[in-house]
Amino acid sequence: MVAAIRVVDHPLVRTKLAALRISTTPAREFRMLLEDLGMLLTYEASWNLEVCDATITTPIAVTKGATLSQRIGLVPILRAGIGMLNGALHVFPDAQVWHLGVYRDEHRLVPVEYYNRLPQTPTVDRCFILDPMLATGGSAVAATDVLKRWGICHIHFIGVIGSPEGVYRLSQHHPDVAITLAAIDDHLNDSGFIVPGLGDAGDRQFGTGIYACPRPIE
Repeated sequence: MVAAIRVVDHPLVRTKLAALRISTTPAREFRMLLEDLGMLLTYEASWNLEVCDATITTPIAVTKGATLSQRIGLVPILRAGIGMLNGALHVFPDAQVWHLGVYRDEHRLVPVEYYNRLPQTPTVDRCFILDPMLATGGSAVAATDVLKRWGICHIHFIGVIGSPEGVYRLSQHHPDVAITLAAIDDHLNDSGFIVPGLGDAGDRQFGTGIYACPRPIE
């Protein structure tokens, strides 16, 4: 089995991604753009959801309609994934939200799980993992491992930018997990950042780290 990998080539996605990348984009605008991309990418990732027939009544007559046949779970990876959550909730307002805390050890470039409050048995049928950056792929693999141990069979990763290395790692470890992205960039640098990328998505949306006070490019 080969993972389904889709890069969304839509004018709105492309223009919002370009604005997201700019180093001087302030945190407030960065958060708004990330929310918009979360909505657009989640919509694009949901095209093959299963539905069941339903009978509905319009103001004029009774007719046929459809309802989702699966319970949806949104799983933002803390902390950067929070920025995509509200956008995804515009698509699935009734979805359950389960946070997973996974951070990257900057020295070893390996994921470390620090937060997981999933109940003992699954309460959803399909999960969408939300994380802006698919860099080394370690956090995405770790989150998918957790959800599969929980008992979820249908998992879809939604991100903004991926690296070839991260896409390959996730698809090799979990070839049944579909991947939806706005872009696949060139490569990872020695520090594990995507090039050209956009920097640290968590720091940029929350105004922390070296992105707290962006300066114009000289």
